[in-house]
Amino acid sequence: MRHLAGLLIGVVVTAAVLGGGGWAVQQALTAAATTPPPDPQKLWIALGSMAAVGLVVGLVVAGRISPLATFVPSMVLLAWTVVYALDTARALSLIPAEASVNQIVRDAGAGDKFLLTTGVLALLGVVLFIPVLMPSRWSRPHDDDDDDYESTPEGSYY
Repeated sequence: MRHLAGLLIGVVVTAAVLGGGGWAVQQALTAAATTPPPDPQKLWIALGSMAAVGLVVGLVVAGRISPLATFVPSMVLLAWTVVYALDTARALSLIPAEASVNQIVRDAGAGDKFLLTTGVLALLGVVLFIPVLMPSRWSRPHDDDDDDYESTPEGSYY
């Protein structure tokens, strides 16, 4: 059951990194590129979103949950990076840019393009893959309550 929950958490973390992180990066880049001073409210929202995504990633990496919670997003990010390295046009064609797509999704896609082309997604993929290599993450947590009971031989009253 722990690994099923980890799988679902992994899907949520993947969406947070690609959706929330991509949108936040695009908003920060847009705010920084404006000629007059950037809109402070827009910039604070973007930085807060980046901090929230970083918090989610940090909790999943450091937390004691199933390693599938980090394996799923790491494989998505690393696979997309490998596709980018092998066939740039195909990797960039996965980013939604059509006019029929919602503007928020297009902004997230533009931010993901920036993160992909600069190697940040590869870096995050490796960071998320490290907990998968630790054998202690795959085993069940040790229950200290089992140490309180002594085993007695069968048929003994004492």
